[in-house]
Amino acid sequence: MYKIMIIEDDKKLQELVSSHLEKYGYQTCTVEDFSNIKKEFIKNSPNLVLMDINLPYYDGFYWCRDIRTVSKVPIIFISARGSDMDQVMAIENGGDDYITKPFSYDLLIVKIKGVIRRVYGEYSESTHAEVFEVDGLYMHIHQNIIEYNNKRVELSSKEFLLLYSLLKNVDQIVSREELLEILWNDIDFVDDNTLSVNITRLRKRLEEIGIADAIETKRGQGYRLVNNWSM
Repeated sequence: MYKIMIIEDDKKLQELVSSHLEKYGYQTCTVEDFSNIKKEFIKNSPNLVLMDINLPYYDGFYWCRDIRTVSKVPIIFISARGSDMDQVMAIENGGDDYITKPFSYDLLIVKIKGVIRRVYGEYSESTHAEVFEVDGLYMHIHQNIIEYNNKRVELSSKEFLLLYSLLKNVDQIVSREELLEILWNDIDFVDDNTLSVNITRLRKRLEEIGIADAIETKRGQGYRLVNNWSM
């Protein structure tokens, strides 16, 4: 079953579209926090997005670009703004199609089926980029990129795996032995300073995106990533 995310602040229209899509066997989800649609998108992980342009805080063009930093999931704009320029901007900002309000539900279903067939058909590639997020700190799994407050930095494979291991256990101590085993699979043939060097490098990389003093060293125990960036 394909999941469709409806990004529409008109509650009545949102409910009507959702109800109609569910009759055709689609699963739907909606936005609760219009100030952070990207986070809502990652939480729901939809297969397709229906995007209005006129939204609270930022418009649909902005959120389309923001979603494109983490995913290539198909986005269909649905808007009362029917000018050629709006449709051009929708496509240029990462949209896949455009429907003008008021619209026919039959047309909407046909558009959705067409995009899903093209994107998720037998010979298509998966469009989802895996993203792991904790309180606004994003890890782009297949790119070794971390992002916070719109600042991005690329990590080495070891730095990325190290941060991922700490972030999955945020505010908990992860032992040195456990980290060494995760990173190198064999703790007996790794120099004692190797882990310390990688921790130091990771701290510097986190500072580049505005997160400082987040990794604590627990002598004789291991390391702990303290969630001080969401304060």
